[in-house]
Amino acid sequence: MIKRSFLGVIMALPWLVGGPLLSGCGADKPSFRGVDMTGADYAKGWQLADQHGAIRTLQDFSGKVVVVFFGFTQCPDVCPTTLQELGEVKRLLGSDGERLQAVFITVDPDRDTPELLKAYMGNFDPAFVALRPTPEQLPALLKDFKIYAKKVAGPTATSYSMDHSAQSYLYDPKGRLRLYSRYGSGPQALADDVRLLLQGR
Repeated sequence: MIKRSFLGVIMALPWLVGGPLLSGCGADKPSFRGVDMTGADYAKGWQLADQHGAIRTLQDFSGKVVVVFFGFTQCPDVCPTTLQELGEVKRLLGSDGERLQAVFITVDPDRDTPELLKAYMGNFDPAFVALRPTPEQLPALLKDFKIYAKKVAGPTATSYSMDHSAQSYLYDPKGRLRLYSRYGSGPQALADDVRLLLQGR
């Protein structure tokens, strides 16, 4: 869930994808619905345990378009909405749906156990992958992906919430970071971008 104070950061996208990434618009440039991040020098990958305990890397999904976003299982709106939309994107892609890989990375490893993540993914699509950084791995991972996440105290020690960034990152079938997708863009816009990436654009 994003607090109003952070919405200004989300909307101020130039801090993430400044001029060099948006320049050189030629006639052959793909008409992406998301923000073109081709050439960005961060968020290059991970080596994290999934919901089944296996260590996964970006290279495991070679040949697929990978959509990565950060969240937590007790998120009331952003996370389930994103997962539901990714399921709809997979449907919209038809036979190419199997070449889409959703990757959910928890920002709440203290509560998001492997068992909970497995059940959570099962509510949406068993092919979706959940990754669980350790509490020690999380700060460096957030920094590398330029993700904001902060614990917000609740009435008890275990009833806290998490404010976090809501964007998704799209990697092409060669594992290159290509697009930034704003939360709320909708499944059709995301499906259109995934098709372009699958076509090698």
